[in-house]
Formats: sequence, structure tokens, C-alpha cells
Amino acid sequence: MQSNDQNPMSDEEIKLTDELIVSYLQEHPEFFNRQAELVTSLRLPDQQRGAISLVERQLSQQRQKIHSLEEEITQLMVIANQNEQLFALYSDLYLRLLDCTAAEELLDCLHQATTQLLSLDALKLWLVKPTSVKHSSLIEADCAEIIENRLSKDEYYFGRLQQSEQELIFAQPTPGSVVLVRLTHQQEDIGFLAISSQDAEHFDPRMDTLLLNQFKKLVAKLLHQQLY
Repeated sequence: MQSNDQNPMSDEEIKLTDELIVSYLQEHPEFFNRQAELVTSLRLPDQQRGAISLVERQLSQQRQKIHSLEEEITQLMVIANQNEQLFALYSDLYLRLLDCTAAEELLDCLHQATTQLLSLDALKLWLVKPTSVKHSSLIEADCAEIIENRLSKDEYYFGRLQQSEQELIFAQPTPGSVVLVRLTHQQEDIGFLAISSQDAEHFDPRMDTLLLNQFKKLVAKLLHQQLY
């Protein structure tokens, strides 16, 4: 007579899942020590080579990681070189700006640095107070609303402008991206600089502003001295 105490496990109860296998291997790291032959005989599917051993898969993954690290290092070296060149350019620009003896000369220097040295599209300056200085970089239209909308809470605005704003600042539609730099001296608003690039991705909100912070402080101080 058979005993009723035996309760065979159902198929669902004994079914192995990826999670169970992973959990078992994590709890029993000595498994492959006991099954050394499995390590060498196990074949894993590979899209390029058909089937490879576990050791080959590990080596392949290591090579991919090394390749990724090499690419990251190369990219960091390129960025470091670009930053070094940019820092040198800004340093030279600061010396040239300090040598300017008139507002027109100062604006010429800024325009040249923007369009020639930095290869950007245009530079414009809007001043809160009227000035007798005449220069192609000065914005004649009233941009008080732009500074209120774009720079009331921030020192910079990076990105795209509405067409009406483009026309007020640059006197024409300006494809691409811009940066607006709020200029203040001793807590007094002087105005803002607008610099445009034909590249829609050039001026991005994630841009580092370390060099721009130094640049805008110097420009604001020099403009205040030359204009007022």
C-alpha cells in the first residue's frame, strides 16, 4: 500500500529560472571549482563566431572594456587640449581688452575675437543706458523685454531664440544657437552680450561657464569705464 505522505513537486515548483540559477551561483561561488571541466567545455552562442568558450567570452568582454576605456581617455585628452587652447585664447584676449583706450576699440576687439578667433557668427551688445558711441555691434532696438524674459534670474541664456527676439538683437533671423551674457558692474545692470553660432548645438545649457564668468566680469568693468 502506497503512503500518502509523499507529495511529488509539481512541474511549476521544480522549473528553473534565470533568477534561480543566478541566485544559486551567487550563493555558491565554489560551484565552478567543483565543476572545472564545465568551465572549459561550456560553449556560449556568439553572433560573430558561432560558439565560444566561457573563457573566450570573458576575454572578449575585457577587450571591449579596455577599448571603451581607451576611447574615453582619448576623448578626455582631446577635450583637455581644446580647453588648453581656449584658455590661451581667452588669456590673449584679456590682455588685448586691457590695452583698449576707447569703447569703439573695445567693441572692435570683442567682435574680432568672436568672429575670427572663435569662428562664431556674430556678436551684439545691448546697453541699458543710452550712449553716444557708434558701432556696428551695438543694438539700437529696445531689448528690455528680452533681458527681463531671458536674464532676470540667470546670468546666461543658452539655446534658441524666438524669431522676434532674433530680429531685435541681430536685425535678422539667426539660425543656430545663441548665448546671452548679462553684464553687471557693482550690482548695476549694464546690458547684455549676444553671441550667435550657426551650429544649433553649439550653445547648450549644459555648457561650463567658468571661462565665461571671468570674461563677463572683465568686459562689464571695461565697458563701464569706457562708456560712463
